[in-house]
Amino acid sequence: MADSRVRWRWLVLPGVALAVWAMAHTDRGSPQGSAPTPAATPSAAPSQPPGGGPATTRPGPAYDPADCAAAVRRYAAQAGVAPRLVMAILYNEAYKPHDPAFERAWQRYKADAAFGIANMHRAAFDEVRRGRDFAGRKWEELPDDRNLAIEAATWYLHDLAGQLPGHWSASYSRDELLALGYNAGAGNMLAFARGVPPGSQAQSYLDRLHDNWGKAGNAVAP
Repeated sequence: MADSRVRWRWLVLPGVALAVWAMAHTDRGSPQGSAPTPAATPSAAPSQPPGGGPATTRPGPAYDPADCAAAVRRYAAQAGVAPRLVMAILYNEAYKPHDPAFERAWQRYKADAAFGIANMHRAAFDEVRRGRDFAGRKWEELPDDRNLAIEAATWYLHDLAGQLPGHWSASYSRDELLALGYNAGAGNMLAFARGVPPGSQAQSYLDRLHDNWGKAGNAVAP
């Protein structure tokens, strides 16, 4: 789950990001060193997740959220959330490279960085996986498994929806509030529902959601 406060770091510190990414690719003695290089094809060989289940594809350096449309529709239906919302959030979260080695290298620079194409933090993943089909999976697997990242994101949105009141005074739609909750947390989502205006970071996230809404709908259309 992305914290919009980190977005600017990807814009003003590309040198640092590239340096730590290069460090991960030269550290061949660690598990991270086995991740694809930038020249690797985005659709690498499928990998079987621990505990069985459908094969998934390791994200590569080139990434288009629309490639995940089938998984978005499947997991959104299971979680009871709108697939268009999930896809729009994936577009929102696509501001940084989603190469596994890059993400792990960035975590060395910023220990609380988010993982996976849905940019989920460890605490959020550990909370949402409880009692779910992916309870046995680990947060560290998110950079390598798009399906797991989408499944966790959809159920997190499901849990946020369960915290919304039956009626709210603000003019936001349900999907807008869920997107704000995904970005800023449940407490802030409820405050926004009561009419508290979002700060500049949350508003920017919502603005980008609106910008991505059209192509998200096209991506998940049957």
